[in-house]
Amino acid sequence: MEKNPQFPDLLRLIDERSTAFRAAVAAAPDLDARVPTCPEWTLFDLAKHLGGGDRFWAAIVGAGPADGPPAEAVAARAALEPPREREALLAWLAASTQLLLGALHGAGPDAACWTWWSALQSPRSSGAVARHRVQETSVHTYDAQLAGGAPQPLPVGVALDGVEEFLFTCVASPSAWPHEPATFEFHAAEGRSWLLTVDGDGARSTRIPAPTDTGADGPGAAGASVHGPAGELVLYLYDRVPAESLRIGGDAGLLDLLRAWEPEE
Repeated sequence: MEKNPQFPDLLRLIDERSTAFRAAVAAAPDLDARVPTCPEWTLFDLAKHLGGGDRFWAAIVGAGPADGPPAEAVAARAALEPPREREALLAWLAASTQLLLGALHGAGPDAACWTWWSALQSPRSSGAVARHRVQETSVHTYDAQLAGGAPQPLPVGVALDGVEEFLFTCVASPSAWPHEPATFEFHAAEGRSWLLTVDGDGARSTRIPAPTDTGADGPGAAGASVHGPAGELVLYLYDRVPAESLRIGGDAGLLDLLRAWEPEE
């Protein structure tokens, strides 16, 4: 079974995806362009969000174990005012990425820190922060490229880890599922699959063997299944593309319930 990216790979991918994000900002015709996948934001707003996130998580990793994010980091993010001139904004974004990478490199992969997610399947650690920031940066790079009119597919390696990272970090929860127990399968065309189970004990996922025939959902299939390229699966999970962009099997209504679920931690 394929291994997940290791910590040095995650740092490299943060740097690569951040570079691609800045390239999209540099190439866009206008920083006031609307971001179709984040309709309340302009491209400048998106840049502020991503750069601010880098700085915020750098402070969190640097603070070490805690019951909540450092008050100084929360206040700094609320008061954030990046430069509006494009070249200065690009330099600010690059500096933001370096702050995050420096904090992660200094901490190493196993340092404990506060995170907003449950520790059920993703640890509350600097390594898990790095893994999640790869995905946030990748999806927001897609957003920025779309705002500029030239969206690119997510890199396959990033996307394959992205499906699992989303299920393990954003979905996994000890909170009880408020409906009848259900299972969901996610099948990447590149040959990797996952099973998500939701019931009274919460939500948890595991990798499963890829089906030998993705053309049909056979006996014993999950209540709902989603098939498609890994990059499209990630964009679907992050609400960037509709279900119609993928092949859905089983009860599609279960996916609506899953999207609407807001677990209490």
